[in-house]
Amino acid sequence: MKKNYIIVGLIFIIFFVISSITNILNSILPNIKESFNLSLAMAGFLPFSFFIAYGVMSIPAGALIEKQGEKKTIIYSFLVALVGTILITSFTTFGIALASLFLIGIGMAMLQVAINPLLRVSGGEENFAFYSVMAQLVFAGASAISPRVYSYLMEGIGGTGKKDVLVKTLSGLVPEGLSWVSLYWIFTAVIIVMILVVFVIRFPGVQLKSDEKAGAFDTYKELLKNKYVVLFFLGIFAYVGTEQGTANWISEFLKQQHGFSPQQEGAWTVSSFWLLLTIGCVFGLVLLKLFSSKKILVVFSSAAIISLTVALMSNGNISMYAFAGVGFFMSVMWSIIFSLALNSVAEHHGSFSGILCTGIIGGALVPLIIGTLGDLLGLKTGMFFLYITLGYILSIGIWAKPIITNKTIRLKKD
Repeated sequence: MKKNYIIVGLIFIIFFVISSITNILNSILPNIKESFNLSLAMAGFLPFSFFIAYGVMSIPAGALIEKQGEKKTIIYSFLVALVGTILITSFTTFGIALASLFLIGIGMAMLQVAINPLLRVSGGEENFAFYSVMAQLVFAGASAISPRVYSYLMEGIGGTGKKDVLVKTLSGLVPEGLSWVSLYWIFTAVIIVMILVVFVIRFPGVQLKSDEKAGAFDTYKELLKNKYVVLFFLGIFAYVGTEQGTANWISEFLKQQHGFSPQQEGAWTVSSFWLLLTIGCVFGLVLLKLFSSKKILVVFSSAAIISLTVALMSNGNISMYAFAGVGFFMSVMWSIIFSLALNSVAEHHGSFSGILCTGIIGGALVPLIIGTLGDLLGLKTGMFFLYITLGYILSIGIWAKPIITNKTIRLKKD
């Protein structure tokens, strides 16, 4: 099929939007906690509401795509997310925030499922791996940029920052003392634009391979009898839980332990976490051509554990840099775990992918567990839970037995 670079570009933009909306919660969580006077456990329900949507919607979204097609599904996804952003900007209460984040999460989950097969067709199957990595870079890059936008808006609306047209307009829309709501006004505008853009662009027909289609109930039942399917589901659960459990609590940890501002040092550290994760993706591409993915996973997992330890135990400035370092060492984990998983099962990869994506609910449960432990024992102690998830990820590099291993370059000896 002829390549469609307009669609490829659109998909990259959609990845940027998904990332910005998903991971801005990492930066604004302390503000929401303060706005609604929440305990750590109650604040943990905010990312829970968002990421539990992936567990609810990942597999049904595959069935919807087969019936309605990618274009309609993408439009439906943005419409659901739009309802969520409108709710949170119109009725700013904790209950509404939970419902809004769930709806936004539903929309983002549907988008994630829809755009990957579309990327394969639009960019060409032979380029799919390359474009997938590029999409990851865009995703991580957006997560690095959005906290800086947040800092800019918070300084302008609630502080002494520049009062440009955007800041003045948003200042008139947000309730007093709830400057973080301005971000959801921006997301509302962005989503409306995306709906219009997707509506007018002509999409190619996507024919899913038999191995990419979501299977029947018996297929899932058969897969779940395979211990490696369950183990790799837990691997994705552990990765997303670690990613979000770290990123969501960075700002609050730095505020409680070192007195740093969530709008300044907190946002900078979250942004740096995602920026180094982006850089690490590029570095990881090179390493995967030279070494076994299992060995890389063991080394990077061990380094992430060391970096987390430094972040939790050191003084303020060192803690900031160490948290950012955790992002760098986590950069290769998602790709390696996912590829090891698919290469460990001979068939039903589409259904298996749906099971793996359901593991994204780790991003719902781990931050909630950390918040609950934080209320009981202190946030520092609560974040020790990340040693369990990182330890499990490290173990994958030891027990995984893929049918196909990653191809490496053999360096010639003189």
